[in-house]
Amino acid sequence: MVYLSEQEFGTWNGEVVKKYTWRTDNGFSLSAISFGAVVQNINVPDRDGNISDVVLGFDDLDSYVNRNVKNFGGVIGRCTNRIAEGTFQIDGVTHRLTKNRDGHHVHGGNLAFDKVNWSSSVDGNKVIFSRLSKDGEEGYPGELLTNIIYEVRDDNTWCIEYLASTTAKTIVNLTNHSYFNLAGHETGAEELYNHIVAMNCDKILEVRSDWIPTGRLLPVAGSAFDLRTPRRLGDIIEDSDILFHHNFCVSRSGNNGLNFISRVTHPATGRYLDVYSDQPSLLFYNANFFPKRDEPGLPGKDGAMYRRHAGMCLEAQNYVDAVHHPMFPTVILKPGDIYKQKTEYRFGVLNGFGIISPA
Repeated sequence: MVYLSEQEFGTWNGEVVKKYTWRTDNGFSLSAISFGAVVQNINVPDRDGNISDVVLGFDDLDSYVNRNVKNFGGVIGRCTNRIAEGTFQIDGVTHRLTKNRDGHHVHGGNLAFDKVNWSSSVDGNKVIFSRLSKDGEEGYPGELLTNIIYEVRDDNTWCIEYLASTTAKTIVNLTNHSYFNLAGHETGAEELYNHIVAMNCDKILEVRSDWIPTGRLLPVAGSAFDLRTPRRLGDIIEDSDILFHHNFCVSRSGNNGLNFISRVTHPATGRYLDVYSDQPSLLFYNANFFPKRDEPGLPGKDGAMYRRHAGMCLEAQNYVDAVHHPMFPTVILKPGDIYKQKTEYRFGVLNGFGIISPA
């Protein structure tokens, strides 16, 4: 069984911010708030029944409103990651977006989807977050009506469905920006390095020094990006200044419309996370640009201090900056069409014999 509860989490601009919590019979729970559709907590039992919160975040609403510069847990839109030089063209018309980082448009701009309160409603075991992004918001054309549906199943799967429609041609590329650490959100790089990561991805997007894609897809074979065979994360990134902040291209396999993209395992606890999605890529980021070990950390939940490599993002999405590369899957949404995306994060545990079961 899955049990869903609702409570107030505070107010923002005179609006009530709601908090929703799903619980299963085996100790798994997930909490999300209507501000930014942020996932605040995911509590997962290990093989011995010990429960840890495995996502980075904050305890209070004020921190999400005023300190969430790393986008903990939120939905990112209208377009995730970078739009080069903050401009794009549709049908010969140039649209100028907010430039909010290094001369580029990043994660939807200043009034991004994770920086506003969403309307929310309950439908059985689902919570529907809804928002109308007005024409011209952050420079985007058209009014965009977006619904994001969260659901937790009794097998400890967190399901996300994204739906959007527009009144004018625009660009849309949505994702969730949760940072995971299956050892517990407070355990930092030491335990993140012990995660085993595998990906069903045979190429990555080549990027410039400012993380803008060049348009080329590079094979992962023979490189540090070859995660088709499971590898310990620390063996790859510990001495690197660039890994990871990269767009991995999915090798399609098909599973009722969803493709297996990634498995992350923490051997000491037995916790694992599988990612399935209908999206063509996964942005894999391991908090590489957080404060370094000898610098003051970012204050988080329960007194935790988050530093470099404290967690990892597994962001199912379309290719970064696709609007500037005709060979990439399109991110243009037309009036009358519906943007649809589904992603599932499936949590479980490996017992002492390596057998998989729900957490």
